[in-house]
Amino acid sequence: MPKYVIEREIPDVGKMTPQQLQGVARKSCGVLEGMPAVQWVHSYVTGDKIYCVYIAPNEEAVREHAQKGGFPANKISAVRAMMDPTTAE
Repeated sequence: MPKYVIEREIPDVGKMTPQQLQGVARKSCGVLEGMPAVQWVHSYVTGDKIYCVYIAPNEEAVREHAQKGGFPANKISAVRAMMDPTTAE
């Protein structure tokens, strides 16, 4: 199944408390309960953005999750390949 990176622009998201981030995660998981074909892998929180990695059948499913959860999905990019330091070996 395809993997996607979602860029979510959220001003000052990096200043959220662990409890606030937990609330956002709970909301996302609640939406995903009704979307069994979509899987949230993990997210990276920076100053003003969250970068999320999802597995989904298509980009439309990722957008549907964002819309149902009230989350921005400013940019959705399909992952074409993965690499890490072992790629150089």
